[in-house]
Amino acid sequence: MSDNEDQIANILSRYRMAVLDKDVEGMMELYADDIRVFDTWGVWTHDGIAAWRQVVEHWFGSLKDEIVKVVFDDVRTERGSDLAVVSAVTTYTAVSANGEELRSMQNRVTRSLVRRADLWKIVHEHSSAPIRFEDMKAILMR
Repeated sequence: MSDNEDQIANILSRYRMAVLDKDVEGMMELYADDIRVFDTWGVWTHDGIAAWRQVVEHWFGSLKDEIVKVVFDDVRTERGSDLAVVSAVTTYTAVSANGEELRSMQNRVTRSLVRRADLWKIVHEHSSAPIRFEDMKAILMR
């Protein structure tokens, strides 16, 4: 595996650990300053690292003594010399301080990465969930 492939594969591992540790700085290191996020929840778009930092800080702060375990399934990567796209089904599971699983949900997530100064950074992230025709509610589990 080349250094570029290692760095790209490492993005998901670092994301998983940053969420588990509620590490805002670790999370922000994954993203480019000009990140654009199409998140599943509440806001149409988040433009720039400052806007995305606010979302991550709020998310991690809202967890209190809970942690969130992240699992990536069906990961697919397409890579060129300076651009990569990684898609996956991402499962988020909230766990209480005593280890009890509280809730779980899945999103379809696609991340676009660019190589800048020999480092890969996420420049675009898009998460989604399909919507049922019958009641217009999001389907949060495959």
